[in-house]
Amino acid sequence: MQPSTDPLSPEPPFPALPHVEAWIFDLDNTLYPASCNLFAQIDLKMRQFISEALHLGLDEAFALQKRYYHDYGTTLRGLMLAHGIEPGVFLAYVHDIDCSVLPPAPRLDLALERLTGRKIVYTNGSERHAENVLAQLNLTRHFDAIFDIRAADYIPKPNADSYRRMADHCGIEARRAAMFEDIARNLAPAAAAGMTTVWVREEGHVQWSGAVDDDLSHIHHVTNDLAGWLSGVVAARSNGS
Repeated sequence: MQPSTDPLSPEPPFPALPHVEAWIFDLDNTLYPASCNLFAQIDLKMRQFISEALHLGLDEAFALQKRYYHDYGTTLRGLMLAHGIEPGVFLAYVHDIDCSVLPPAPRLDLALERLTGRKIVYTNGSERHAENVLAQLNLTRHFDAIFDIRAADYIPKPNADSYRRMADHCGIEARRAAMFEDIARNLAPAAAAGMTTVWVREEGHVQWSGAVDDDLSHIHHVTNDLAGWLSGVVAARSNGS
């Protein structure tokens, strides 16, 4: 199936994607709905960390947090390069959150169980955070690997070098992989590398990046229901589509 010319068009009928052997998933706001607001806890913790570490007011810390995010890809990267912040300390602090706000994900659990191929979490967060989220969602058993910001040597998405490191580390052939993300711009390097891209876009919810993407030509598929979309792919494969 050729990529849609209209990235915001309805998805059904679902693609079978017979060439895909590896399924790469972003973590936050992708494997769970953004409306759960789990990331709001991380956002606040980052602001508090910056305030305490750099002796800034919360408003100043918030402004710096967002500037570093847009300039460096992650707030952490900016703090490391501009202030010499030790990444392990930062990650432990900002990911000390309550994951119990995440609802069970039985539909996604079933869809992942039926979907053949390797499944990988690729996150700008820490492995420990990914493990906590997957455990809360009861999805741990489906994933073969977690490629986190440490494994990326703290080079975050959407830096193309991070994607190359992930593919090499996990033994992935890009043209036989599909990547799922809630932030559209993070799919551009994946598409450039040859991956099939899927934008997980919750209706009515502004993506946490705050970025407005005018060029969506690198988006092959869009869904606001990850579990339903994956189930559709499984059905299409079963029907030989």
